[in-house]
Amino acid sequence: MSTSSPGGHDTHPAHAAHPAHLAHRAPRDCPVCRERLAVTRLGCSTCGTELSGHFTACPYCGLSDEDLDLLKVFLTSRGNMKEVERYLGVSYPTARLRYAELLSRLGLEDAPVPVDRERVLADLAAGSIGVDEAEALLRR
Repeated sequence: MSTSSPGGHDTHPAHAAHPAHLAHRAPRDCPVCRERLAVTRLGCSTCGTELSGHFTACPYCGLSDEDLDLLKVFLTSRGNMKEVERYLGVSYPTARLRYAELLSRLGLEDAPVPVDRERVLADLAAGSIGVDEAEALLRR
């Protein structure tokens, strides 16, 4: 049974008892067709108020835990790509590539960052990256 809150919105008392620690992260894309999902319903876990309509989705909310961790490291290090490199445990070109892929997933960058061929070969020669990683980077 729905009731109405003072603001005229539907409320469901059963939702008010839903603990926040049981909440799941909403998916960003449709599991059937892979298109972006639209946010059409919001609810308050305290009072049960629900709003329905078309809302702008949070572009960061659909990121994987790995992407969120990468973004957090990048932001807390004030954009220091060497810190990202250390955090990921990969070479500098790979760190740049992973960051560029994150930007692409967020819709902030369309073209991948060009790979510095000389840097990849130097990292391979120094043993800081393996043959498979170097090959994957050079293929891009």
